[in-house]
Amino acid sequence: MSIVARILAPVGRAIVPVKLAMRAIRRNVMRATLTVLGILIGVAAVVIVTSLGTGARDAVSRQLDTLGSNLIFLFPKSTAASGARSRTVTGRITEDDARAILRESVSVDRVSPTISTRVQVSNGDSSYSTQINGVMAQWFSVHNWTFSAGGPWTESDALLKAKVCVIGQTVKSRLFGSEDPVGQVIRVGNYPYRIVGVLAPKGDLFGADQDDVVATPLGGVRSRFARMPPGTVQMLTMTATSADTTDRAVEQVTEILRQRHRIRDGAQADFDTRTQKQIQEIQGTIFTVLTVLLISAAAISLLVGGIGIMNIMLVSVTERTREIGIRMAIGAREGDILLQFLIEAIVLSCFGGLAGAGVGAVCVAGIGRALGWSMSVSGLSLAVSLITSAIIGIAFGFFPARRAAKLDPIEALRHE
Repeated sequence: MSIVARILAPVGRAIVPVKLAMRAIRRNVMRATLTVLGILIGVAAVVIVTSLGTGARDAVSRQLDTLGSNLIFLFPKSTAASGARSRTVTGRITEDDARAILRESVSVDRVSPTISTRVQVSNGDSSYSTQINGVMAQWFSVHNWTFSAGGPWTESDALLKAKVCVIGQTVKSRLFGSEDPVGQVIRVGNYPYRIVGVLAPKGDLFGADQDDVVATPLGGVRSRFARMPPGTVQMLTMTATSADTTDRAVEQVTEILRQRHRIRDGAQADFDTRTQKQIQEIQGTIFTVLTVLLISAAAISLLVGGIGIMNIMLVSVTERTREIGIRMAIGAREGDILLQFLIEAIVLSCFGGLAGAGVGAVCVAGIGRALGWSMSVSGLSLAVSLITSAIIGIAFGFFPARRAAKLDPIEALRHE
């Protein structure tokens, strides 16, 4: 025998089980199709769920970015007051607090006090209820608002509590349609307000329409609509100098307000802070948990598909017992029989994985278009799906393959 023949002989011997496995699959196309269905559904579910989780996380991040960057929110909080009778006291946040924070904190870039309430706005026959925000001019830069028409009010307007306002795109559409509203007068509650600017659209945030808003000088809202004590506000929104200084800014703000509000060490503060990063982390945790739960459900489908492959392969071994006996009689070894049936299981499982990845990719594209999200199937998820399919084929195909390899040749030849 030549050297080339000696080299190619093991290769040819290894190819034989592959050919036999593929031939067996082609002889039973319907059975093979039903066998891979469970794997197909499981892999498609994993691909879809993974892409949905990534798409949802990115969509929420984009929505949070519309709020602004490096944001810190500060709210008054009810605390238990000491004394003979237990009672709760709601803390107060003031404009002086905002000025003190801006003056004393080196990690805070801007501060915007805010008072919000619901009011009825109308123009002619058009009228509906919307949110009015009493703010200072820096509110627009803190929240990354830009103007599609007009601009903010002047400092003198703020000092005089002038009846001027800036409206969002939803308010403009509801009250004016396509007409330019800048310079026109609308009724806000029982007061006439002149429109000086229109905000550029931002879209929804967690289901709430950010463009359904009227912004006006802080003092006017406090005296006319909210009826709050002079100088008090409902919330402070701050921006840190950078993303890296957000935690340091929270520490500085907390220390400044504890001193201003005369809160003793160890006592509960009458205010609470939340950062944009904390909100993003909470959202990320929620999406991670949901993704894990959904992938676990999809993994059950993969397990069912693997059991289906094992059952079908056991039936195939029973049906082909005589064929196995003939192969053994003409020289096939246990390893050859084992390899043949193991290859059948792996091929079926991998085919199901490929089909599932394709179906998942098509579904992801359709869901992305329907939801308006930027969704795509990552190469990592496809690789993991295919590797998982191969592992399932090996794991669930080994027992039937070993059973076939351990058949007694004489008993197998006698099988009818």
